[in-house]
Amino acid sequence: MTTRSISILGATGSIGASTLDLIRREPGKWRVVALTANCQAAELARLAREFSAEVAVVADESCLPELREALAGSRIAAAGGAGALVEAAARPADITIAAIVGCAGLAPTMAAIEQGGTVALANKEALVSAGDVMIEAVRRHGTTLLPVDSEHNAIFQCLAGNDPAHVRSITLTASGGPFRDWSAEQLAAATPAQAIRHPNWDMGAKISVDSATMFNKGLELIEAHHLFPVGLDKLRIVVHPQSVVHSMVEYRDGSTLAQLGPSDMRVPIASCLAWPARMDTPCDPLDLAALGELTFRAPDEQRFPATRLCRQAAEAGGAAPAVLNAANEVAVAAFLAGQIPFSRIAVMVEATMTRYTPPAPTSLAEVFGVDTEARAHARELLELA
Repeated sequence: MTTRSISILGATGSIGASTLDLIRREPGKWRVVALTANCQAAELARLAREFSAEVAVVADESCLPELREALAGSRIAAAGGAGALVEAAARPADITIAAIVGCAGLAPTMAAIEQGGTVALANKEALVSAGDVMIEAVRRHGTTLLPVDSEHNAIFQCLAGNDPAHVRSITLTASGGPFRDWSAEQLAAATPAQAIRHPNWDMGAKISVDSATMFNKGLELIEAHHLFPVGLDKLRIVVHPQSVVHSMVEYRDGSTLAQLGPSDMRVPIASCLAWPARMDTPCDPLDLAALGELTFRAPDEQRFPATRLCRQAAEAGGAAPAVLNAANEVAVAAFLAGQIPFSRIAVMVEATMTRYTPPAPTSLAEVFGVDTEARAHARELLELA
């Protein structure tokens, strides 16, 4: 039996938990190199012991003493801080799961890319904020980049063995979130508690709000633009409430290939872990007869302008996607804190993009600079609201 090595950046989050669940089911096939978390020291230590990790890292250095105490008596190295996170990501591994949420994941993801193995990407900011920089690093270091997001993984599977030059269009499907059938008046009064109750997926608060605004799908369009360079004009979005068809690729001969599967992230994660082969998952098979019907409709950019703003950012290129992403994070946090209404999120993002148009970043340091400045502009707008 061949043993493969793996590092999981963001081991205590939903992607990390799903990945470890799959690894747990194949004992002896995996050697865990590094596990990281933000500050969940006790849980991280428990996982590090269970999987005999070489190193466990907390991003928040103040949590390091707790981690060290929890790992006392083991041979597992404990470390903390941003630098330690990057060092862990740079350790050689057959595959690295990059699942740290937000811009905190940019530097570790770049470190994993630069070690030249396989990186399974679940960090949106990597390609939204730093797409040009990251893709150039992938090319330069000969890294294999596999998409974990269900939509991008679906596209990856539908493109397998086919020439991208033959692609007529790529369609990302969107559930539409919990508010897909709400009126503009209802949206204006939506509460954080309502926004985080996604009808199909179990996700964190921020990504759930992004799904409710449709920013999540717009950000995925920007990601797809970097991952599958067929031309922005060939990328489309369709609302598909059942979340069974995860994406589709149409070819020049009129054939459309679609990837279907349950709403369970273990399916795309398994696709990455086993690639180019396949592996078993505990997910129930689709019962199409029980589902009865699959429906599709065009997105409504009047009620949900996020997809329009994201396409505009992708068309502008350069720093625009990073500005959009930073402003959205500030706006979502403000909404969750009860500072602004739901309908104000997109307004804040568009206003930030209008007032702050920096030159294109050429390095990760410049991306961080754009992100910091964009957040400052968004917070100024928040104070004026």
